[in-house]
Amino acid sequence: MNLPPRPTLDEAIRSFTGGAPVREGRVKFDISPLVENGNAVPVTVEVDSPMTAADHVRRIALYTEKNPQADVVVFHLSPRCGRARVSTRIRLATSQTVVALAETSDGAFWSSRANVIVTLAACIEDVSQA
Repeated sequence: MNLPPRPTLDEAIRSFTGGAPVREGRVKFDISPLVENGNAVPVTVEVDSPMTAADHVRRIALYTEKNPQADVVVFHLSPRCGRARVSTRIRLATSQTVVALAETSDGAFWSSRANVIVTLAACIEDVSQA
């Protein structure tokens, strides 16, 4: 069975944004730069937003550079959330760049990147051999 090639990090981000430009800023990304075990890495993403009907965050997404799948999670938000903050745990296959993206109600995209060193890898899967 031939699987389609894994999209690059930039291709996955373009898929999320529809090719719109992505600006740095407004996204506070809390992830440890050194992780002992990649099986459960705590991540918190907070976006500077008043979360009003006129100005709010629609989506927050996490993408990874080297996991078997580039897209990790997408959270859908609304003004009723009260604040643009999400927390979760993710798996990291190896040391890599992790990107947090936010889409605001005006159609703008904001991001923050973090380089994470993983000493014990998780979710290792050689998709080229499948």
